[in-house]
Formats: sequence, structure tokens, C-alpha cells
Amino acid sequence: MKALLLFAELGTKLDPTDYVGFTFFVGSMAMMAASAFFFLSLSQFDKKWRTSVLVSGLITFIAAVHYFYMRDYWFANMESPTFFRYVDWLLTVPLMCVEFYLILKVAGAKPSLMWKLIFASVVMLVTGYFGEAVFMDQAALWGFISGAAYFYIVYEIWLGSAKKMAVAAGGDVLKAHKILCWFVLVGWAIYPLGYMMGTTGWYNSFIPDGNIDVVYNIADAINKIGFGLVIYALAVKKQDVNS
Repeated sequence: MKALLLFAELGTKLDPTDYVGFTFFVGSMAMMAASAFFFLSLSQFDKKWRTSVLVSGLITFIAAVHYFYMRDYWFANMESPTFFRYVDWLLTVPLMCVEFYLILKVAGAKPSLMWKLIFASVVMLVTGYFGEAVFMDQAALWGFISGAAYFYIVYEIWLGSAKKMAVAAGGDVLKAHKILCWFVLVGWAIYPLGYMMGTTGWYNSFIPDGNIDVVYNIADAINKIGFGLVIYALAVKKQDVNS
């Protein structure tokens, strides 16, 4: 009953023309639905692939919890919940990097690969937060550092040791790795675009101002849920082969 009352109250607050609030609402529901799907499917996998699917569920579950907070913050203040968003990313993006290590373990991936990707993702996020919320007058500088860390991740998975191990693994692992690489190259590239739309720097001459929350919300849903579905599809294929 309490949940229904809260849902009804939210419905009265949600303006049909509030596209930011709408994407927060849809994002929170989509992330929670994806989490339920991943968690409920764990029993069909053996231990080898269960961890990968579990991590996918954790990514969307952490995002769902934060989206509930971000949605309420938006409705209460009509301001971008920057702090909550970066806390979400600081937890979920490193986990997405862990997924590369988990699927490449079959090709001999070492924990050092995982820690390199995690470190780069933390640098990317911390410096991004500095530019967007702390040192806003130096947003271009901090954005450059954040972008450099992002391109290091792109290089590592597309051309570096992660790529070599994916090629060595071949088959479904290589196909899944390629799809995840495209998510990072194209899907994650939306975040620097949102960063430039919401901060001040030399790029404002060709990047128009806009509401970054709509961009971030759409990107989060596509990247986090899509990442998990790629892992799930790979696990299903491998499970069918081994059964």
C-alpha cells in the first residue's frame, strides 16, 4: 500500500513536459527490471559464468538505487544530481571494466588487466567530477585528463592486451568482446558530449548548451543494460555448448 501511495504521489509531481524527470523515471524502472532479470537467471548458469551475470545484475541494481535518489532529487530541486550520478558511476563503471577481465579469463587474462582498466576508469571519473562540480572554471583541463583516461581504456580493449587475448580466445568470446568494445567507443562517448554540454570551455563554440541529464540518462540505460545483455547472451551460448 505504501509503495502505491508513493507511486501515486510521484505521478502527481511528474509534469508531462518534464523530459528530464521522465527519463529519470524510466531509467530507474528499466535498471530495476534488468537487475531482476539478471539475478533471477543466475541459477541456470554454472559457477564459471554465474559471476559475470551476477556482476551485470550488480551494475544495473546499483544504478537503479542511485536513479531513485537522483529522480527524487530532481523532483525536489529541479537541479542536476551531479554528486549522486558520479557516485553511481564510480561504482558501476569499474564493474563494467571487470566484465572484460571475466570474459577473457578463458584466454589467460591476469588480474593486472582488470586493475589497469579499473584505475583508468577511476581517474576518468574523478577528474570528470572535478571539472563538472569542483573546479568548474577549469572544466576544459579536467575534461582533457578525463578524456585521456577514457582513450586509454579504448586503446587497451581495441588494440592492447585485452584485444590480443580476445583474438586468442576466438569464437563467441571474441564476438562478445567486440560488441563490448563498441559500447565503450560509441556508447561511452556520449558522456564526454554531455560533459561538454554542461560545462564551460573552448568547445562551447561547436557544442551547444543543453540538458545533460537527458543525455546521461539515455546513455546509462543503453550502456549498462546493453552491457549486461551482451554478457548474458555469451553466458547462455557457453552454457549450451557445455551442457
